[in-house]
Amino acid sequence: MTHPGEITRRQLIRRIGMTAFVAGPGAGLLSACATAGGGEPSAAPATSLPVSADPANPFGVDAGKPLEVAIFSGAYGDSYAKDLHEQLYKKAFPGVAITHTATQEIGTQLRPRLVAGDPPDVINNSGPKSMDLAALAAEGHLADLAPLFDAPSIDDPAKKVRDTVTPAVLVNANVTGKDLVLNYTVSHRALWYNAALFADKGWTVPTTWEEFTALGETAKREGILLFAYPGQKGPYYQLWNVLYTAAKIGGNQVILDIDNLVDNAWNAEPMKRAVTVWVDVQTRYGDKAYFGLDHTQTQIKQLQNKVLFYPVGSWIENEMAKDKPKDFEYAIAPIPEVTGSDRMPYGAIQVGVGENFVVAAKGKNPQGGLEYLRIMLSKEGARSFTEKTRNVTVVNGAAEGVDLPAGLLSAARAQDKAGQNIITEARFEGWYKELFDYGTEQINVVMAGRITPEEFCANLQKKADAVKQDEAVTKQTRSQ
Repeated sequence: MTHPGEITRRQLIRRIGMTAFVAGPGAGLLSACATAGGGEPSAAPATSLPVSADPANPFGVDAGKPLEVAIFSGAYGDSYAKDLHEQLYKKAFPGVAITHTATQEIGTQLRPRLVAGDPPDVINNSGPKSMDLAALAAEGHLADLAPLFDAPSIDDPAKKVRDTVTPAVLVNANVTGKDLVLNYTVSHRALWYNAALFADKGWTVPTTWEEFTALGETAKREGILLFAYPGQKGPYYQLWNVLYTAAKIGGNQVILDIDNLVDNAWNAEPMKRAVTVWVDVQTRYGDKAYFGLDHTQTQIKQLQNKVLFYPVGSWIENEMAKDKPKDFEYAIAPIPEVTGSDRMPYGAIQVGVGENFVVAAKGKNPQGGLEYLRIMLSKEGARSFTEKTRNVTVVNGAAEGVDLPAGLLSAARAQDKAGQNIITEARFEGWYKELFDYGTEQINVVMAGRITPEEFCANLQKKADAVKQDEAVTKQTRSQ
């Protein structure tokens, strides 16, 4: 179905795929959400590899040397790597042997190998059990990606790789003072719903909290939950939702203060208010039984129209593609106006880059690892990923001609309406994983009603204070 004001597929491709916010009216959308490492953090002991003068093989890859690739088999699956990117690598180096590992237990399975000095060459560090990037950087496990970004691009050797991707990639590559991580996808995090159901019921997407809860009452009478908690394996979705609601209320400074470990950042009124309103929604319009489900089971419930809104990112459309009924149409809804005087207007959404890839500095073939990422950042590598996963990458122009699904178009429409009102992405997830993991635990507790919103904020502040005081933890700062 078509929505009023919906942009076309070609407009989306031009906005996200071709120009990728480098110039024109869309410029700065991703850079506005991107995070920056300010101050002077201690440089990570990353390994920098020599660069060859040959633009066809800038890292001096040994064509006969085996390569190992480890992929998180989550929302995107792993066939994009096995069937597409790895095949492109084999085309570049005929006869090369590639070992492919797919797992949903990235940290559990790979951390011991890193410590033992026997890591895969390329690691897709994603999912609920992803590894602490700052810790890996401090221990010297991550190769410096600056040579990758400065290497000639595959499509146009006159251009550096850094000139072919959205600027947010370069900002978010920084971990403790070095370019150590490649974020590969563009994502939109907000509330997701079934536009076809809303059209059938004659419902409109609520723009205020009063409208939101009123719709909750209407849905309740029809046996539908207004909101579903992400359950097991997905509580961090709700932690994101609370953080971005707090930013909606108090502005992006709320997120910056949390990332910068500012005193009492977690006790700020916007944060308390955000937790309070979502706990109230869970209490009045949720179902505690969902705490026993994993995130996929909860998402199935939404596909069955038992749930209206679900807090997640734009990867959900691909993740649920096999289970999605034909009459279900994913669409994105911004967080409603909470206070009537929120710092950010209705329509503000979180847009960012994600899906981390790193090269193991102590792997057997780090040069091959860098070349593998360069292949991923070619237009052929990026376009094939989009065709396979129905998700857009950070590579400019790579989505041209790809037929994109309704949910992604909805996200692009929302991004277009948001303009410069982009909610910034929280960085403490990668900077201080211990703090993020604790927040994920505590969001479970507060949403279940076992502690109050005030206790939640106090607990997180205490944990943040401990991280701040821990001299063994490398501190990072940002200004935007």
